[in-house]
Amino acid sequence: MDYRFQWTTGLCAPDFPREAYARLLALVPQATPFNHLGWLQAAERALEPGQRLHVLLAWAGQELRLCLPLVCSRERRFGLRWTVLRHLGYPLGDRIALLCRLDEPGRRQARTAIHRHLPHALLQLHELVEGGEQQVLLEGWAAASSTHERRPTCRVPVHAIGESDRHEPSGDLRYKLRRARKRTAACDARVRRLTPDGASIDAALEAIAAVEQASWKGEQGVGIFSGERRQQWMREAFADLAAAGLVRIVLLEHQGRCISYRLGLLEHGRLYDYNLAFLPDYAELGSGRLLLDEWIRWGLEEGWQYIDASRVSLYNSSHQLHERMTGEVLQLRWSLYSWRPDGIALGLAYRLWSALKARRPGIAVPSSPSAGERPCPAE
Repeated sequence: MDYRFQWTTGLCAPDFPREAYARLLALVPQATPFNHLGWLQAAERALEPGQRLHVLLAWAGQELRLCLPLVCSRERRFGLRWTVLRHLGYPLGDRIALLCRLDEPGRRQARTAIHRHLPHALLQLHELVEGGEQQVLLEGWAAASSTHERRPTCRVPVHAIGESDRHEPSGDLRYKLRRARKRTAACDARVRRLTPDGASIDAALEAIAAVEQASWKGEQGVGIFSGERRQQWMREAFADLAAAGLVRIVLLEHQGRCISYRLGLLEHGRLYDYNLAFLPDYAELGSGRLLLDEWIRWGLEEGWQYIDASRVSLYNSSHQLHERMTGEVLQLRWSLYSWRPDGIALGLAYRLWSALKARRPGIAVPSSPSAGERPCPAE
């Protein structure tokens, strides 16, 4: 098939093909809310100085077959600066899909177009799942790279909502939930559900952002609302997603004040549990577990199929969905090193460092590929 490849400098331009993008998005089964145009446009407007967005489009006639928004920046590794490409949305996006419906010749042409237009040492793509056309795409690109790595970034717990959830869980979890309910009742705290729309989302975000800022995430500057750029990104992104009916929030309130929350995105019957926080003075209530149980109750009433942790730490994850998980989703990071001299050098340096680390497990990581990533938002 003949393809027409096109580069554009942004998703926010008035002439960006929004309708064609929406059709492509609907045809990729692994797409998530973090692939929605509103989320990515907000990410574009929140880019840091020195980051540049380049969007590769591929057309088959009037049909959009590929949309790959790549952020180009200079990153420090092993004491030097290298040109690195990443998918737009890193590091605040959770699971994503590559919006690609190309055949093998088209996938090769796309790789050639990237290397011609954006000379780079490393193309690194995060939080991708196995299977689908994107795996075929990445396996082909990996085989054509000077060095490549496919590494797990997390194993995400997932709970399939079923009839058994109409009854109390057994064992230690039942005890913990009963204790949380008793403590919240004793202080007259109450759970509330929100489905904000475009008009009410600002007030909802104001309330939960205040909780996060007072929590350990706010103190350490690692929350989704930490810093002006992240606040801008979240407010614009969730405004668009709320207008599309995708945002869900469960709150725990005390005397009309939000003291804890869970923030999620609901699409195709799957609730992505994106973020939570609580006020330190109410830490003993066990509100996170209580609000997670509220997700499940809400899902039973409205016919949701899954509660999905969306993203967790790879090791020692503290996400409470582990207590109720019925399955898991493996998410991967693909690192593709180019055949340019800098790509060969960086790939070789990384292989040598990996070999040294394998021999000496306690060795410190010198500007590792995951340096600067935030903690998983729902942990």
